[in-house]
Amino acid sequence: MRLSHHALLGAVSALALAAGAPASAQQFACGKTGGNLVFAQEAKVNSLDQHTSSTISTRNVAMNMFESLMTRDENMNPIPELAQDVIEAPDGMMYTFKLRQGVKFHNGKPMTSDDVMATFDRYKKVGIDRGILDVVDKWEAPAPDTFVLKMKQAQPTFLENLSSFSVPIVIVPRENADAAAMQLKTVGTGPWEFVEFVADSHVRLKRYDGYTPDKRFPTTNGFGGYKVACVDTVNMRIVTEAGARVAGLETGEFHGVEDIPAKAQSRLKDNKNIVLKPLNNFWVQIATPNLSFPPTDNLKVRQAIQAAMDMEELMEAATDGAYKLNIGFQYPGQAFYTEAGKETYNQKNKEKAKKLLAEGGYKGEKVILLTNQDYSNMYTAALVMSEQLKAVGINAELLVMDWPASVQKQQNTTDGWNFFFTGYGTNTSLGGVAALRFHAHPFNTYKPKDNKPDEEFMTHFTALTNGKTLDERKAAFAKGQARILDQVLALPFGSLTKVQAVRANVEDFKPFRIPRMSNVWIKG
Repeated sequence: MRLSHHALLGAVSALALAAGAPASAQQFACGKTGGNLVFAQEAKVNSLDQHTSSTISTRNVAMNMFESLMTRDENMNPIPELAQDVIEAPDGMMYTFKLRQGVKFHNGKPMTSDDVMATFDRYKKVGIDRGILDVVDKWEAPAPDTFVLKMKQAQPTFLENLSSFSVPIVIVPRENADAAAMQLKTVGTGPWEFVEFVADSHVRLKRYDGYTPDKRFPTTNGFGGYKVACVDTVNMRIVTEAGARVAGLETGEFHGVEDIPAKAQSRLKDNKNIVLKPLNNFWVQIATPNLSFPPTDNLKVRQAIQAAMDMEELMEAATDGAYKLNIGFQYPGQAFYTEAGKETYNQKNKEKAKKLLAEGGYKGEKVILLTNQDYSNMYTAALVMSEQLKAVGINAELLVMDWPASVQKQQNTTDGWNFFFTGYGTNTSLGGVAALRFHAHPFNTYKPKDNKPDEEFMTHFTALTNGKTLDERKAAFAKGQARILDQVLALPFGSLTKVQAVRANVEDFKPFRIPRMSNVWIKG
């Protein structure tokens, strides 16, 4: 892999060197093959169209079947996946991707640059994160194994954006690339192929026998690396009730679960048949406002809501104590972490809130909190927030839907709700650009009036994506975070710890942002 960009060169080139020398490291081999792995996830799936669904419940399943030109490693650095080589022009105005040979889609068709072309065409039309392609002038396929991106302007963070798996540009066959949003056929290049999706029940996958592992790596590395389907099938069960997930894990009905509530962990840690797999700072618990629907179209009302919030009380209830207060959109220890805007956070100031409501002319209008019970922490956060708002005279009301329905309402409507409850997980872990991208066009999760994003924030976001040095990008990130908090374009509550778990006879399951079914086997 050849890259000239200094901001990514160290991280990516080191991995590329390792990938290019597999002889020194023994590649992963399944301790045993066969069997059916049953994994319980906590939320319903709205679609398996990875281009147009940004929900973690979709990603949990789809990313085991799909792959991209580039992805991220275990430490969230960009690495090649379907690309064999990535060559950046010295002036940053062209990227040439040489494709891995021997890659086949699940329908048996060899992948070529023609499929990559069609995939990028579709993503540019309907992909949720299509804004990352705004700096690209055109793409070409000069040879079956070569895909070229020609830029309108050089962007230092382009490969960082392209390798994000928040809403990744997973490569699909040309014949499927005309599919409407949310209607993409589930045909990818990954080690697992689609069998069955029964809404609200399960998604079944099976080993793809035509899969060619990436021999540049000794084992999985983030969502890339050397991947092997050890079991015959994987049954991703949708189990929204936490007690049912725990009970199924204890009885052996489930081999693994996505989430163990804090109250059950003390009991399970003494169970020799169960292994807990904690993930600190799994996501930022958050609510995003609707600026197109009153009264949250009024800045004073939003600032009053912000002033009323007691984040410790909210996070304690939502996570059973498994949390850390976290001011913004990165975690301590990450390169882009900043406390910019900290004066707006965890104010617990009822008198200030009442004063701002009076200044904003609030007349008792409903503030509708759009939430779900699939993710119990989101529901509890909304419940506590409603009580905190009522305490300062705000007419707060919960609107509870299942997770897919709440996401669809947030994405597709601008009336009937004021705050949407979610978690910023994968995007936050991927770094500064990905963390703020949800607030930039075309995401605009705060639903600006007439879909016109906040100009000052967009200035800072542009500086973040185009900054030539890390220091320039960090400064822009801090200004962008401060602007979001000042204008209450989001309400970050704090970060939670998620605990995945498996039965003791499940080997080589490593906790990650999204459960990986590859390189996992069942002994005995």
